[in-house]
Amino acid sequence: MLGALLHHPGRRLSLTELSAARLDGDVVELGEVYAPADLVETPALRAASLAPLIETIRGAAFAGMSAAWIHGAGNAPPEVHEVQSATGRRLRAPANRRLIVHDPVLEPVDLQDLGGVAVTTPERTLIDLLRWPATQPGRRAWARLLAEAEPSVLQRTARRLAATDQGPGHQRVARFLAAHGVDA
Repeated sequence: MLGALLHHPGRRLSLTELSAARLDGDVVELGEVYAPADLVETPALRAASLAPLIETIRGAAFAGMSAAWIHGAGNAPPEVHEVQSATGRRLRAPANRRLIVHDPVLEPVDLQDLGGVAVTTPERTLIDLLRWPATQPGRRAWARLLAEAEPSVLQRTARRLAATDQGPGHQRVARFLAAHGVDA
């Protein structure tokens, strides 16, 4: 349903036509597409707006910074998007400077469907943002934005962390939660 409301440049309307519609206030840029200006920006709409990035990558789920934006963090999507395998099979992604593919396989409990697009849950997103290497300095900022956008994610992440064994980045996540007044 959401896909029918979104305008992909070059499909029904050209980029020039969509740009003119944006100037007229009829549509707004959202992720990789244009959306009617009067649509409420929900997580499902944000996820659907990024779907063109992974439409040729079978089994991909948005993760990390991309998932944080989808869940409501920040006003604009990240410049570099992150995906992981939602199927347990290694992703075959074409070389793309705007896409980082992570190898860890996601468990079904770590995934949710938003607008027909697989996305990591807010808890898994927060954990990944904090445990992945700081090769993308913006990850910590996205973690803070996610915690501000959805404060209840801190308690859910603490419960999730307490139920798991010590693993990569466990202490970084625990320190972040403690800094936000939540014991892990």
